[in-house]
Amino acid sequence: MENKQIAITEFGEPNVLSITTSTVPKPKEGEVVIKVAFSGVNPIDVKTRAGLGWAAQSNKDNLPWVQGYDIAGQVIALGENTQHFQVGNNVAGMIGFPLRGGAYSQYICVPESELSLVPDSITLEAAAALPLAGLTAAQAVNLAQIKEGERVLVLAGAGGVGHIAVQLAVATQAEVYTTCSEANLDYLATLGAHAINYQFAPVSERLEEVDVLIDLVGGDAALDALKCLKDEARVVTIPTVTAELICEKAKLLGFDAQGMLVKPDIELFETLLYMVSVGLLKIEIQQIYPLEQVIQAHLQIETGRTRGKVLLDMQC
Repeated sequence: MENKQIAITEFGEPNVLSITTSTVPKPKEGEVVIKVAFSGVNPIDVKTRAGLGWAAQSNKDNLPWVQGYDIAGQVIALGENTQHFQVGNNVAGMIGFPLRGGAYSQYICVPESELSLVPDSITLEAAAALPLAGLTAAQAVNLAQIKEGERVLVLAGAGGVGHIAVQLAVATQAEVYTTCSEANLDYLATLGAHAINYQFAPVSERLEEVDVLIDLVGGDAALDALKCLKDEARVVTIPTVTAELICEKAKLLGFDAQGMLVKPDIELFETLLYMVSVGLLKIEIQQIYPLEQVIQAHLQIETGRTRGKVLLDMQC
């Protein structure tokens, strides 16, 4: 059996991604082998492929490197001393984060500690879309310490992290506002948010007295959004490239601001899986590309116009 993998041969444009083949790996102690059904494609993958950020720096002498952090699939082999799973179980997780990666593979060995059982009521597509984006959204909402009735602004609420953050913020019974393009106004209203078309006017001209800003955009959009905040507001910013700038400016204005990098958290991930399984959280998937179309998947993410998530079908 061959194992197709998508590797970065050098850093650059999407065409540096190439399909390689290797043998199906054998599990070490504490590992399981997964036949991957779907891998998530995240903005961090696009950034790393372009040679930006810490994952790129850490792997620059390690090329070709197989990237990707989100998987859902089936356990096909168990290493020694594994206790949590059986062959045939459906599992998902954020694997190899931040430096090992490897999710763009048809078969992969993963420490069982990085995986969760997928409930029968959840599709593998939804399970693959959830790990990195869901954990980022949940950790940002938790860090923001949102209270019932507060006014919360989520920048880019229709994206992979955004559409989950909006729903989790709405669940705290806050008054949730979010920025989006005209095409996503109705969609975000169905999630319970007040959607603001950023193409029409800057958000600072449309909104004031905001208690919490969850910034998923960074840069100029985030600097503009700071003008919406009331005294002693709280800011959580996710994009690492501009986090220092945003936090510095926010603190000068008297706000409590912090950058955040997602961390693996199995308990939290299993809570999110449960929420999806009972319909408390809806996962939006814009498109699933066959693995041979990984370049198109990266180009889609680069548009900055993705509603929800993009996946790779690793078995076709």
